[in-house]
Amino acid sequence: MMEQKLSPVRSRRFSLIMATEAGGFTLIEVLVALVVLAVGLLGLAALQVMSLKYNQTAYNRNQATVIAYDLADRMRANASVSGNYLTTTLAETAASCKSGSTPCTQCIDQTNRCSPTQLAVKDLYEWNNLLVSQLPNGTGSVTQSGAVYTITVNWDDNRDGTIDNLDPTFAMSFQ
Repeated sequence: MMEQKLSPVRSRRFSLIMATEAGGFTLIEVLVALVVLAVGLLGLAALQVMSLKYNQTAYNRNQATVIAYDLADRMRANASVSGNYLTTTLAETAASCKSGSTPCTQCIDQTNRCSPTQLAVKDLYEWNNLLVSQLPNGTGSVTQSGAVYTITVNWDDNRDGTIDNLDPTFAMSFQ
């Protein structure tokens, strides 16, 4: 058999056709690569948003832990009236201190001493201020069962305006 050789004219036409088709194929490859890159960048942005959200949740949980242990330390230091710290809501204590009552203004420094009961009211007032200032819609309660005290801290982690079962709760118990 004899080999057929392509004429120079025919081979040039064939190479021009191939070059045109190859150029179109490269453009499609670039478009597909851009779509893949865009999807990857959107995924990276979503990952960053979720990272920030979980970082804030961890920060709030840490603040709740510190605030609860702060009150536990205050209660241990003022053990003679630890029953005065029991409350399901701190609104009454906070209201009495905001009005400038004696328990909250008397316990300022070493020269202005107060009774253990007054100190408990001041401690609850300061604890309530910490809850409100450090946590979104922070609330807390102190309960007792036998000799065990339980401090519970709630906050609006999803920031929907209400504290519900979708929001975390931190509880710690001590004797």
